[in-house]
Amino acid sequence: MDVPQSDCGFVKESELLFHCNQCDKELVRKIAQLLLPGLATACVDNTTGLFKTPASVAVVVRKEMVDYLKQRSQMYVTEAVGQGDDIANTVEEFSDEPTEIISGFVDDFASSKRNLFSRVSGWLSGESREDKIDDFAQEMETNVFWSIDRREAIAEILIMNVIPCEQKCSERIVRHDMDRHCITICPMKLVNCPFYQVGCHSAFPQCNLEKHCSECLRSHLMYVLQVLHKQEASVEELRRRVQLLEKTHTLSELSEALDVRSLTLVIKEQEAKMKKLERDLSNIRDNQKLAKNVK
Repeated sequence: MDVPQSDCGFVKESELLFHCNQCDKELVRKIAQLLLPGLATACVDNTTGLFKTPASVAVVVRKEMVDYLKQRSQMYVTEAVGQGDDIANTVEEFSDEPTEIISGFVDDFASSKRNLFSRVSGWLSGESREDKIDDFAQEMETNVFWSIDRREAIAEILIMNVIPCEQKCSERIVRHDMDRHCITICPMKLVNCPFYQVGCHSAFPQCNLEKHCSECLRSHLMYVLQVLHKQEASVEELRRRVQLLEKTHTLSELSEALDVRSLTLVIKEQEAKMKKLERDLSNIRDNQKLAKNVK
């Protein structure tokens, strides 16, 4: 068999340079050693009974195999979660038994490449088939068709398809879901303050929203009051109103207003109450004056 001497292995340069410090080197080597026999099996079974040799399809089948394994390992956790399994348990299972799981993926791929002739000949002459697979695997090894370094690079990628969040939250994420996680539900995603439009230009992890609103409550009150009263009130008057609001509401109640709309409603409601109270007090004073005058 004329095995091609190409060793590209369909690994991108960035993937070839990728090395995971968290990966067990012995584990990576075990998984890498599964790949060549799996490829040999797929090539032999795919060409049995045809006017082709395993070597003639090796390059194409290798690419298909790498793509298949990447996809299967990426989807492993996603599929489990979709069936209602707990993601933490699934990640732990993948981390504890990656060799067995990936070996199953390799077997599935090889089975998918078997043609009708290989199935029949497999039943009739299994020993001959195994010899062909062993011989072809050895020939690829001798010709460095797929070097151990490149197979190890792929093994690391397969293992590390479930990785820690890039934004340092506590979640472990399927690699292909990382971007979506980081820009949508990650608690460490940077967000603008909900009072940005009225003047607070702070940015912080979204998990710190309540903390920020609590710590910056007074400045948020000032921003909203400035918008409500525009240029009608002086800074001193606005500060007085802030103090009144703080006295009439507990800080926890005010801090629960986590956006401009809700805090505006609280302020308007409280100012309406204060105006009514001021009118009532004014009426009481007027009545007291009238009573004195009558006497």
